[in-house]
Amino acid sequence: MDDPIGQAPEFIVVEGPIGVGKTSLARRLAGSLSCPSLLEQAEENPFLEHFYQDARAAAFPAQLHFLFQRSRQLDQLRQRDLFASRLVADFMFDKDRLFAELNLAREELALYDEVYRRLSMEAPKPDLIVYLQAPVEVLMQRVRRRDRAIEKTLSADYLERLSEAYARFFYFYEASPVLIVNAAEINPVASAADYAALLLEICRPRHGRRYFNPSPLDIH
Repeated sequence: MDDPIGQAPEFIVVEGPIGVGKTSLARRLAGSLSCPSLLEQAEENPFLEHFYQDARAAAFPAQLHFLFQRSRQLDQLRQRDLFASRLVADFMFDKDRLFAELNLAREELALYDEVYRRLSMEAPKPDLIVYLQAPVEVLMQRVRRRDRAIEKTLSADYLERLSEAYARFFYFYEASPVLIVNAAEINPVASAADYAALLLEICRPRHGRRYFNPSPLDIH
């Protein structure tokens, strides 16, 4: 029998709103697949804490910092042979525009787009996106449980708007196969059985959009 791990996609991205478990799952997948991980490193953004305290005042510098960070990470990808080994990331480069559209005023968004174009932010397309979903109340519970000082003022309203933005984005997204996971009904980080089942699903032949959850969430 073929080893299912050998059939895993080369470039896997784990995505979803804050608190859904992206980084923990990405790290575990990288361990199982014996490959490097590319992680978001949001804690390096010096404007993020100010953003959670006063989004209107700090959104633009916070977004620009993430944009330049993405550009550096993209340069790292370009300098290595992406297909020499697998890679698991806990973000996709397209997400920056999603956050910018959600948080920036019209004039700021226009300036952001100009900088984006000048940075030539054309990233390689993932072979599979694992999109984790969970209700806002679950996200808030997980954010509180991990108790990060920077997220103390993160509001349920912002998580609601962010979750809706992700749902709209992936409803129309067709550039890569997407596996939609109900992360409220399963826990692939804490449960060995849930993780093993998800890993097998990730290694299956992939095309289009498919679900991995007992009761798929509506993404309309």
